[in-house]
Amino acid sequence: MILNRRSIVIGSGALFAAGAAQSQDDDGLTLTGRYVQGGHVIGRTWPRALIFVDGESLTAASADGWFIIGFDRDAPASVRIESRLDARTARRTLDIAPGRFPSTSVNGLPPATVEPTDPELLARIRDEVVLKTEGFASRTDADHFHDGFVWPLEGFRVTSRWGSQRILNGTPARPHYGIDLAAPQGTAIRAPAAGRVALARSGLHFEGGLVLIDHGQGLISAYLHQSRLEVEAGQDLMRGDLIGRVGMTGRATGPHLCWRLKWRNRNMDPSLMVKT
Repeated sequence: MILNRRSIVIGSGALFAAGAAQSQDDDGLTLTGRYVQGGHVIGRTWPRALIFVDGESLTAASADGWFIIGFDRDAPASVRIESRLDARTARRTLDIAPGRFPSTSVNGLPPATVEPTDPELLARIRDEVVLKTEGFASRTDADHFHDGFVWPLEGFRVTSRWGSQRILNGTPARPHYGIDLAAPQGTAIRAPAAGRVALARSGLHFEGGLVLIDHGQGLISAYLHQSRLEVEAGQDLMRGDLIGRVGMTGRATGPHLCWRLKWRNRNMDPSLMVKT
């Protein structure tokens, strides 16, 4: 199945506009998004208001009042969103639809990329975890997410859906928190929304060529297995800017882009941000 940027949204294991909803009132809080496991809510409220999720303060609205909240793969059936500024309070309770997560098998991977045992390699992996953790901790004061994403590739074939249970060389692994978009080696990868490059590194053991983009408020998108990087850390990007080239570096058996998205350590389905 070949898709392009104008194709229907892919959501949590099926081709459908999962959990699409909008909630608006006159009390200072407007919400829209994909209310499904792996989805998100984009809201607008009073500038710099504190945003609470199930009673916990997790973020704050931008200077223009925008904020985002991500729903993980195991998000509960309902979530309470609350905006507070001085004596003003507005709240909503959202129903979160369950996702559909198939099982997929990947065979033919080098054993060291599935169950590494070499002490030097394990030390390298630990160092790379530190780099990635620092990248995902980036927090720019921006709201580039508020008009959604576009696809990072012009044409592609989906080979693994977000949230699927991975079986690597016959061994069950953690869920796959990316969507795999197969495309020819060297295909241009473009920024799906404006942001700042939080990390740009080649040669990582698992990810190969990796770029992380901070879209604001802890929303970080990731682009794995690149054959060539076209950006560097700290660079500001506009939607459509070239960030790299499709490859098969790191843990990969063919040329593709593994596209990932996190919000404050919650894994999200990036395809659900398309056309939000």
